[in-house]
Amino acid sequence: MNIRAVAAILAATVAMPYAAAQATDLEVTHWWTSGGEAAAVKELAKAFNATGNKWVDGAIAGSGSTARPIMISRITGGDPMGATQFNHGRQAEELVQSGLMRDLTAVAEKGKWKDVIKPASLLASCTYEGKIYCAPINIHSWQWLWLSNAAFQKAGVPVPKDWNEFVAAGPKLREAGIQPLALGGQAFQANNLFDVLLISIGGKELFEKVYKDKDEEAAAGPEMAKIFAAAVQARELAKGNNVQDWNQATNLVITGKAGGQIMGDWAQGEFQQAGQTAGKDYSCLPGLGLNEVLTTGGDAIYFPLIKDEAKSKAQEALAETIVDPKVQVAFNLKKGSVPIRSDIDMSAANDCMKKGIEIIAKGGTATSVDQMLSADSMKQKEDLMSEFFAKASITPEQAQERFAEIIASAD
Repeated sequence: MNIRAVAAILAATVAMPYAAAQATDLEVTHWWTSGGEAAAVKELAKAFNATGNKWVDGAIAGSGSTARPIMISRITGGDPMGATQFNHGRQAEELVQSGLMRDLTAVAEKGKWKDVIKPASLLASCTYEGKIYCAPINIHSWQWLWLSNAAFQKAGVPVPKDWNEFVAAGPKLREAGIQPLALGGQAFQANNLFDVLLISIGGKELFEKVYKDKDEEAAAGPEMAKIFAAAVQARELAKGNNVQDWNQATNLVITGKAGGQIMGDWAQGEFQQAGQTAGKDYSCLPGLGLNEVLTTGGDAIYFPLIKDEAKSKAQEALAETIVDPKVQVAFNLKKGSVPIRSDIDMSAANDCMKKGIEIIAKGGTATSVDQMLSADSMKQKEDLMSEFFAKASITPEQAQERFAEIIASAD
């Protein structure tokens, strides 16, 4: 090798950023496995790989309730991944308290996260005893009713403008051989559908009384009884479903086999993957068309504590990549979620995503249930709602009584 070639290699080495010089593989575990989610992950992985490191995909099929125990078991069992997805809230609280998660405060201060991440509740849910332990990646809201325009056209009824009109259209949809409400068998779907009914029909005040204040009297009261009555309507509309995963239920709407689905805004990613256009092929009703309040939950990436300098540097590079403005646009356009930054151009967003961005910008937000209840309390509620929606023999009065007991002991 000649001297000129050696000099060139040395110059390149000197010019290489420290993070790239220490580049390494980093396993990232997550449950983003549907079509739209996988497309979003590719954007994030591509941006991370551009730092010189390598994204090692650790996708776990199923929902978060399937993936989280596996993730937690690996971390507590001494086999941590480089980074892992959790939802905003208290899901990783015990891992942080046990000293098993990486403190990202220095990275956050360098990137001025407190100035650019909005709303502030996103970063607050990553903060424990004044230190930041996760990087928020998006804002997801559950309060959406997705509608198949073709299904309503076939049934000969107008596309509903709110939940009440949707319920009224149910019989016509059935007569046309169309499943009125698509609902998969995963427990989290029934659980969150109920919470959407609560905030959209009952309003933000009742929602917070129950979940934030843990008000047993409100949980057992007449206003909540109205929510359980609506849940019975939803249960009846969902009768006849034979799908399991949420994206399978979304596909029923995409193909016109179901009239609608209550699902988070990540459903947009599935419509986009199918080549459908908001307002033309499908419609969306934030707050079920009744109450335009969206919860600001979503996903965040946590970084288990690893005693490896190269991987530690790669963790920092991934955290910085997640919050990068260009990455925020690319990831969230594919995911169907709202970016965590309000200082970026989202003009390429579809009509439904723009509705969500506008509602959040106007302050029509509420804290997600994940951020107000512990994982244990959430599991109790999830079990109740899964059973209630699966068994028509459970009366709304019986379900409400059990629900009030859960709220009374919730933490």
